[in-house]
Amino acid sequence: MDSIGSYLKKHTEALVKDIGIETACAITGKSKATLGRYYSTMPDHSERFIPVDTVATLEKQAKYPHVTAALAELNAITLSYDKLNHNVAPGRLNADVIKLAQRFAILMAEYNQATENGIITNNESKRLLQEAVALQQVLLDMKAHLQDETG
Repeated sequence: MDSIGSYLKKHTEALVKDIGIETACAITGKSKATLGRYYSTMPDHSERFIPVDTVATLEKQAKYPHVTAALAELNAITLSYDKLNHNVAPGRLNADVIKLAQRFAILMAEYNQATENGIITNNESKRLLQEAVALQQVLLDMKAHLQDETG
């Protein structure tokens, strides 16, 4: 499997796990086995990818648009949310800056822990990726809040 396929499968797995496999099955009408095949890296499933309509359905329920963001990153496209949080009051910049600092501190702590022995394991790499995605989400929220404040 090429690196793009592997990258998309990892983000498909993150999307399904963001919602939870049981919930993902319920809202898509697909079985655990079918959803699992979409992110399986086994040779038998290497050419099988999640349909776009299923991605859209799952990303409506997810905390973050994992597959859409992955596709954007692969094509050097920057995503922008239009009013991500409809109930957010103006003047949240200080709260956003605090969240940003906290997320960055968590990412750095994970990095320091992962590099203590000079080897970053697969699990440590996954944790670093999760923290980087969480940091990205905070930045996107902050951008949306700033756009709302500037009109």
